[in-house]
Amino acid sequence: MPRDYAWYARALEGRRLPLAFADVDLLDENAAALLRRAGGMPVRIATKSVRCVALLRRVLDKHPGFQGLMCFSADEAVRLRERGFTDLLMGYPVVDAEALAELCRPPAPVTLMVDSAEHVALAARAARRQGTRAPLCLDVDLSVDLPGLRFGVHRSPVRSPEDALAVARSIAADGDAVFLAGVMGYEAQLAGVPDAAPHAGPKNVVIRALKRGSVGRVHARRQAVVAALKDAGFAPRFVNGGGTGSLESTREDSSVTELTAGSGLYSPALFDGYRGFHHQPAVAFAIPVTRRPGPGLFTLQGGGYVASGSAGVDKLPVPYLPEGAKLLPLEGAGEVQTPIAYTGPVPLPLGAPVFFRHAKAGEVCEHFRTLLLISDGRVVEEVPTYRGDWG
Repeated sequence: MPRDYAWYARALEGRRLPLAFADVDLLDENAAALLRRAGGMPVRIATKSVRCVALLRRVLDKHPGFQGLMCFSADEAVRLRERGFTDLLMGYPVVDAEALAELCRPPAPVTLMVDSAEHVALAARAARRQGTRAPLCLDVDLSVDLPGLRFGVHRSPVRSPEDALAVARSIAADGDAVFLAGVMGYEAQLAGVPDAAPHAGPKNVVIRALKRGSVGRVHARRQAVVAALKDAGFAPRFVNGGGTGSLESTREDSSVTELTAGSGLYSPALFDGYRGFHHQPAVAFAIPVTRRPGPGLFTLQGGGYVASGSAGVDKLPVPYLPEGAKLLPLEGAGEVQTPIAYTGPVPLPLGAPVFFRHAKAGEVCEHFRTLLLISDGRVVEEVPTYRGDWG
């Protein structure tokens, strides 16, 4: 049966609005699709794109091709370890001494992300404090610099084999406390930049050309770094790369041993703007109609859940159901009210839900304490998000 407005309205009838939900049948479809796209390579879950313990556990338990988690904050990693999750990799460097000490606590230190000798020294100090030997992952920048354009993001200063070896030698100098466990090369310009975005127009053609030109450079730099490390006697256990938007190209890099994905599980609105794949919209939120200011106009309670990143219309939540509902360009989505234009056949009386998709994946969980899990057209469980779990 098609998942139209009536499907979700019936499933959520009688529930207090606003609310957020996950269609776990679609989420499972997305998980299976990500593994197919990974071509048999293990996929590490990017937790910032999920932010719900129950759904992290569901994906790992039901879909064995997913292995390990990439965490986005120290507190999150510590709490997930306390819940029994293993193989935890920090996606970003941690510089707070107390947080590092907790991450290095025995018997299972979290793998820490580093890109400088300063990061290494902080990690080594924390590991010695705990009497452990902490695994480190070297973050390699894979952005491409073109005349007048940096195609990628500003992350690591490690851009060459020489840069990588300098950090690796600092790790070896503190070898009693830390060791090089892995390398990460995240090609943000391939994984995180839509190339068929509805608001981008001719810019999409330029982005597709830039992506095609980047793939070879990305692979060559990552391979050169990994080869230099191995030639120098370093033996990283894993080489991580990719994201939902680049699984097909990243898996072709012979140096990569594992991929990362997260957003594709929820498939938020921004991921409608990729030409090479399509996943199912598995997570949405519902806000109620509170006013009817004019023919074809409906004002909804709240809804101003704007995504992070550079400001733009693509960061606004997108009316999802009923089909045909649109934000008003001069008002957008507001903290206290969000007006929409809609002239379709679905009646929207006061109190009726209107369903939205967030522009990004896990960020929707920052606005709701729970997710209602829907399967086969009915709510089967209510589970806490990170916000509901630990505030």
